[in-house]
Amino acid sequence: MAQLEQFTHSPQGVDAVVARMRALGAAWPDHDGVAVFNRVYLAVTLEVDRLIDTGEFPDPRAAATLDVRFAERYLAAVDAVAGERRPPACWRPLFQYRRHPGVRPMQFALAGINAHIGHDLALAVVDTCRTLGCEPSELEDEFDRVGDLLVSLEERIREDLMPGPDLLQIADPLTHLLGSWSLERARDGAWAAARTLWALRELPEVVEEFTQRLDAGVGLVGRMLLTPLPD
Repeated sequence: MAQLEQFTHSPQGVDAVVARMRALGAAWPDHDGVAVFNRVYLAVTLEVDRLIDTGEFPDPRAAATLDVRFAERYLAAVDAVAGERRPPACWRPLFQYRRHPGVRPMQFALAGINAHIGHDLALAVVDTCRTLGCEPSELEDEFDRVGDLLVSLEERIREDLMPGPDLLQIADPLTHLLGSWSLERARDGAWAAARTLWALRELPEVVEEFTQRLDAGVGLVGRMLLTPLPD
């Protein structure tokens, strides 16, 4: 994690995150499940960076810090796997199934988004509050702006990764699977979890138990999203 700390404290923090994700994408085959999510996340990060540069966030420093702290969680999971250590439970299904031929690109993307929004985002809000010495309520505008961006990109992601219109037929299992998960609900849950973690911050044992249960629950959803489907 020491290597990742430089992102937040460097004025080029978001640029360093973008460079890292580009390097990872170049090293992985296009069909690799983690690479599929990495491409989606890179597009989101580039858009956040653009909005920061153009003054779209009320507090650019808070937005950049949240963006980098958020990315650190994903990059730490990548580093854990590369170092043959266990990543958080929320990320394990994606890394375990990343080369499974029966899992479709859209499933990989959603599983990564589920892990990152459902688990990492809440912890990133707390990390950001500690870094900036602020309360979660002071980050709500930045949180909502990033969340709105993710929701707006979700439809584009579905269009890019859905193999064809036939999959929109009601009988296709992918149609049912996609309908079982909502980015908006995951975002709302992340904000509630962040506020809970912050309120409990003086009770480390309770925080640890809450975080572990959050991690396990999100991991279970991820495993369901990666259910291999027939062609």
